Amino acid sequence: MREEYERQGYCVREGFLPPAEVAALREEIERICEGATLARHDAARLEMEPDQEPGGTKVRRIYEPCTYYERFRRLSDSSRLLDAVEELLGPNLTFHYSKINMKPPTIGSVVDWHQDLSYYPLTNTDSVSILFYLDDADRANGCLQVIPGAHREGMLDHTRDGWFQGRITAPVDESRAVPLEAAAGSVIFMHCTMPHASAPNRSSRARRTLILSYRAADAFPIYLGDMTPRAEAHVRQARGEPAACARCSPGRIPIPRYPRETKSLYELQELSRGGQAGAR
Repeated sequence: MREEYERQGYCVREGFLPPAEVAALREEIERICEGATLARHDAARLEMEPDQEPGGTKVRRIYEPCTYYERFRRLSDSSRLLDAVEELLGPNLTFHYSKINMKPPTIGSVVDWHQDLSYYPLTNTDSVSILFYLDDADRANGCLQVIPGAHREGMLDHTRDGWFQGRITAPVDESRAVPLEAAAGSVIFMHCTMPHASAPNRSSRARRTLILSYRAADAFPIYLGDMTPRAEAHVRQARGEPAACARCSPGRIPIPRYPRETKSLYELQELSRGGQAGAR
């Protein structure tokens, strides 16, 4: 698994979650979203799809499920998952964040090409994003797309006029892209410098994905002012021992200069596409 991850920048394991567990997680999602509308919802825990009527009930993201909801917390702390993460990052592990990207049928938002590390620079690149498909995922409903091996090519430019855009602004060779189609219960382990994207959900089927991130305990955040404590609010030691020293990778680590406070990747990328992610 580690050799595949280091060579490709990702690895896929089908059937990681049994069907009964997938069904239970989907039921929990329904409970969390029950009663939420665009006009009335808990904005600290939910983000709604913007392109709907005020009474619309389509959620596009659930924030920090592995902090707020016990069923997801148990998965994030499970030996089965942490054993796999330890194989990639070593024995001392920090839980970083979690979210659920919902991609509702016919409306699920696009995610432009980006690298996760561009959002939260760390002292080293031992950070992994883990994506659990909770529905069958294919090109029609917006499965993850990656560029195999591109994680070894360094960080790409995500800026325009010096401002962070939340998406790659350098040319992306999409002819190299591979769609990661897989059944519900599959998991993807993805390196933090892997360029990735997903298309809108044009199908009649949901595409819900639980996303968690872990990092080596000696990968420390690089200070971004007020954003740093917010980004670190849900960090916890997941396995092993806390690090006494930061380990620093050689080379360049871009520091994002955010044009304004935004709620999510979705919002920042939408501003960028509209030419508004810059100085005011």
